[in-house]
Amino acid sequence: MIEFLSANMAPVMFLGLILFLLLGYSVAFSLGACGLLFSFVGIEMGLLPASLMQALPLRIFGIMQNDTLLAIPFFTFMGLILERSGMAEDLLDTIGQLFGPVRGGLAFAVIFVGAMLAATTGVVAASVISMGLISLPIMLRYGYDRRVASGVIAASGTLAQIIPPSLVLIIMADQLGRSVGDLYKGAFIPGFVLTGLYVGFIVLVAVLRPHMVPALPPEARSIREDNGSSGLPSLGALTALSVALAVGFAKTRPDSAPLDETIVLSMCVGVGVAFVLSVINKTMKLGLLSKMAERVTFVLIPPLGLIFLVLGTIFLGIATPTEGGAMGAVGALLMAVSRGRLSMNLLRQAMDSTMKLSCFVVFILVGSTVFSLTFQGVDGPKWVEHLLTSLPGGQLGFLIVVNILVFVLAFFLDFFELSFIVVPLLGPVAEKLGIDLVWFGVLLAVNMQTSFMHPPFGFALFYLRSVAPTKDYKDRVTGKTVEKITTSQIYWGSVPFVLIQIIMVGLIITFPNLVSGGLDKKAEVNVDDVQIEMQADTPKAEDDPMAAFKGMEAASDAK
Repeated sequence: MIEFLSANMAPVMFLGLILFLLLGYSVAFSLGACGLLFSFVGIEMGLLPASLMQALPLRIFGIMQNDTLLAIPFFTFMGLILERSGMAEDLLDTIGQLFGPVRGGLAFAVIFVGAMLAATTGVVAASVISMGLISLPIMLRYGYDRRVASGVIAASGTLAQIIPPSLVLIIMADQLGRSVGDLYKGAFIPGFVLTGLYVGFIVLVAVLRPHMVPALPPEARSIREDNGSSGLPSLGALTALSVALAVGFAKTRPDSAPLDETIVLSMCVGVGVAFVLSVINKTMKLGLLSKMAERVTFVLIPPLGLIFLVLGTIFLGIATPTEGGAMGAVGALLMAVSRGRLSMNLLRQAMDSTMKLSCFVVFILVGSTVFSLTFQGVDGPKWVEHLLTSLPGGQLGFLIVVNILVFVLAFFLDFFELSFIVVPLLGPVAEKLGIDLVWFGVLLAVNMQTSFMHPPFGFALFYLRSVAPTKDYKDRVTGKTVEKITTSQIYWGSVPFVLIQIIMVGLIITFPNLVSGGLDKKAEVNVDDVQIEMQADTPKAEDDPMAAFKGMEAASDAK
């Protein structure tokens, strides 16, 4: 038994961790307890030196001194303040009115606002709960299918995990030893491609099953002109002008400029022009823009400005992610003050929730540090490396197996647990196989996004269940009885969006430029063109004993 344990300490330790988790203990304490238990066993059996554990205090202090992790409380605080500032409510109301005349318009609004909230809050719970409280009653009121309504709200809320500033990307960067800014740049394009896939699914439903996603009736469209028109032509003209200017600016950028940087700056140019024209029109009362155009412009500008304040400064290299998070937190406070929503009670709630989440992350990180120290001591990384590098198919075989493994584990573990337990084991193997760790991190982040949507333990489904009606109720607007939403309807509604997320994983593997296209292009050096110029021969100290003295004398004369 002792010989078997000595030869297989690493796999036994990993199975012990799974046993701790299955017994129902929290992840942080399961990791720490498993690490300490097997370190004691290893020391007693002579497999580990007792001095190994002396490195533990230094590693824990290293966590506390990690400036990158400061971005987590900053972005969490920013998201919680924005959730309570009324921004989500204004966005959903305005965008819902904009797309209201179209079949599936409310679903389009939820996806669009979900992407906007993801780019400003980075917190899944805030997005799902906000949209569930605001949009779900309206969708049920006007006859949306319950599975489609619940699925699109839960899925749009999970965009906060992949669209920067995502908390999971901060953790992923820390575990893979890569820059948070690089992971943000790499995830920028895949995040919006995934948003486009969600929109495509709703378009498909609207064409094939129009009764499941009806348009808003005329009486529900509150933003109308005095003459009864929708005012969309004016908004269309303003949008076309902004897009044309943004595209024109993008074409002036050099080919070597990073794609994400070009997109952010082009958006700023287009949005800035639209905002200036709207301000001039409203100030001078020119009457060139409709009520819809003005409403959309003034509702979209604050969150878009906050996105540039955070992501724009990070992508342009002006600020680090930690500094960007700090500016975002200040910007969120200013938005709350401008809306008259900031109060001591709101501030206290946001700070309390931020402290709880930050402590949760740090405790898991400390536990994973204890576990990884012992796991490395018993050559666990070599065991994992041998296990995964021996897979057939090379890089592709490794990626297929790893993604299937992460997808299955996501049924039982959330993204924090996966990031701290699985990612540190997979990263070194991926690097040895020649896989770029930034690309690998974005790929895993998209895959782990399914952990929020998996029945029966998906957290986004739990968040939606907490705000969805559990009993039939009488609608306050129409006076009709609205049926409740069952848990099975929420689960079935998530299935198509989980499949879309799996398709996105396949797209990233098939088209790696979706990630690498957003990264800074490294200058290529042609070794054949390198020329080394030698200075004229000078007497060396070993050839001329007086050379060193003469050099010192010349320097003294120069002074």
